[in-house]
Amino acid sequence: MTRQRQADLFLVLTTMIAACGWIFSREAISGMPVFAFLGLRFFGAALVLLPFCRGQRIPWEKMRQVVISGLWMALNLCLWIWSVSTTASLGEGAFIMSLSMLFVPLVAWGMMRTRPARAYWECLPVAIIGLGLLSLHMPITFHASQGWFLLTAFVQSIYFCYTSRCAREVPLLSLTAVQLAITGIAGLAISALFESWTQPFTATTAGWLAASILIATSLRFGLQLQGQKYAAVASAAIIMVLEPLLTVIAASLWYGERLPLQKIIGGVLILLAQIWFRWRMVSRLPSKA
Repeated sequence: MTRQRQADLFLVLTTMIAACGWIFSREAISGMPVFAFLGLRFFGAALVLLPFCRGQRIPWEKMRQVVISGLWMALNLCLWIWSVSTTASLGEGAFIMSLSMLFVPLVAWGMMRTRPARAYWECLPVAIIGLGLLSLHMPITFHASQGWFLLTAFVQSIYFCYTSRCAREVPLLSLTAVQLAITGIAGLAISALFESWTQPFTATTAGWLAASILIATSLRFGLQLQGQKYAAVASAAIIMVLEPLLTVIAASLWYGERLPLQKIIGGVLILLAQIWFRWRMVSRLPSKA
């Protein structure tokens, strides 16, 4: 098997694990406080990653940027886990969250004065129509969890832009370990201030927590790094868009969730807008000699 095919396989596995991670999180928070889970998951993942950071020292003058990046990640994931805890449909939430990559050009325009490409404006109306079909019910209502997911997607786009700039100047593994640790500490702090642990911590809940730490966070990150290292940019961009679709399948198999045809069409339109936009962006890159 060639390196290119291995890389594509790693990225497909990454998206499959990411989809399963939604299930792991939902199952874990059914047996423990929401932010306690968040804190233990990401602080635990930071500890798992720490031994691999040897020799990858972050310059002291860059530490402020790294901490701010970690705080954006913490806010993003706190909003995400709250959204997961309040939604009735993981698949619907995953589609809404996938909009974060379409928010990125707008955020980059505001943060870095980089105007979105023409392809972005071509895709945006399709994504908006998809969001409308996915989110609106008959009679017309808008669930609070959908608003939380939309806010999370916007914050994730800010985190992505800020981290992309920061990652050019510091070692990636060390940056990620610090981000995970800050997220974990934030989750534990919120839990200590506002949550009470009223139910016993069962072996089942511990198992879902361990799966979230080792599989959905640590293993996923490792596979994603290996895949992105050798994958062609075009295939990587398309494969990573598959996460919400796989989340819908996972939620359907595990919880029996069924999305009506209107929502399926909306989700497909969002995916098509993303695929078209990423493909157009990749096609503009200079080919390697």
